[in-house]
Amino acid sequence: MKGLYIILVPIIVGISLGIYIASDIMSDNVNNESLLTNTRLMENGSPIFGVTNAQISIVEFGDYQCTFCYKFHQNTFNNIQIEYIDTGKVNYVYRDFPLNGHDSVLAAEASYCAGDQGEYWNYHNLLFINWAGENTGWININSLTKLAIQADLDIFEFNKCLNTNKYYQKVMDNESYAKKIGINATPSFLIFDDKELIRIIGAEQLDKFQNVINQLASK
Repeated sequence: MKGLYIILVPIIVGISLGIYIASDIMSDNVNNESLLTNTRLMENGSPIFGVTNAQISIVEFGDYQCTFCYKFHQNTFNNIQIEYIDTGKVNYVYRDFPLNGHDSVLAAEASYCAGDQGEYWNYHNLLFINWAGENTGWININSLTKLAIQADLDIFEFNKCLNTNKYYQKVMDNESYAKKIGINATPSFLIFDDKELIRIIGAEQLDKFQNVINQLASK
């Protein structure tokens, strides 16, 4: 990742109250504003973390092997949860952008298999807690099964889900969508309400997110 920056995207509200992009600043390929409605931004990813009717939403595009994703979850995510998610001000969705290849795809599949047992976010957090670098081989069937045991999952059902690649296409669809809207680095965050969308790229500190959330909340 080559630098950290914010892009402000002007948004207008359509009849459906979805988010509509007013310029192609996020990507030269985004010519269809329907790609950036509230529904399209949040569908197909993780279960919503927080209250579903929160005024502001954050969608993170990440990779379980990504160094900067790990740093964000180590240094910033818990504070966002305490200050904004747990208080009902913000809800949160994680979507996969597996830039580091097969192992990242496998980890993402495993997270959704855990989600079948209601433990998506627990497993998601365990992946980052046990992070061991990019392309170092720490993600494999055995390590993912050990995390499933730690999460107190039904191992038979978890392995059945993982071995049949139940969620492979879901992960690929998330990656494809990310590319269509101009995501090209992890972690990338889209923070929005029903009128405006702001993009943050990189493992920024809490104050950067506070500034954006306060900006949206004040309007």
